[in-house]
Amino acid sequence: MSRLSRAEARIRRHRRVRKKVFGTPERPRLCVFRSLKEIYAQVIDDEAGHTLAAASSIDHELREKLQGLSKTEKARLVGELVGRRAVEKGIRQVVFDRGGFKYIGRVKALADGARAAGLEF
Repeated sequence: MSRLSRAEARIRRHRRVRKKVFGTPERPRLCVFRSLKEIYAQVIDDEAGHTLAAASSIDHELREKLQGLSKTEKARLVGELVGRRAVEKGIRQVVFDRGGFKYIGRVKALADGARAAGLEF
């Protein structure tokens, strides 16, 4: 038996989670992707297939604030920004899709930031 690479294992976990986690217009999905350097978050309505709000660590609005911060602190600010943008569009409740990543570190910091901005999940 061949062993899966880390990326393949994450994709397999993500597919398994996505069988149950589905975003509706009333309660869209907050999806997280974490690369080695950056972190990205989107609020997605899966029924319509549209992204309702998004933020990332390469966002122009955050670029200056992120200088000199750790990756975890950056993730928290990204979570606050995506939460603020979602609340501006009238979204209060979301389902959290961790994207196959463990709920620790940057993923948890992003979730905490989104909760601090007013999202409920």
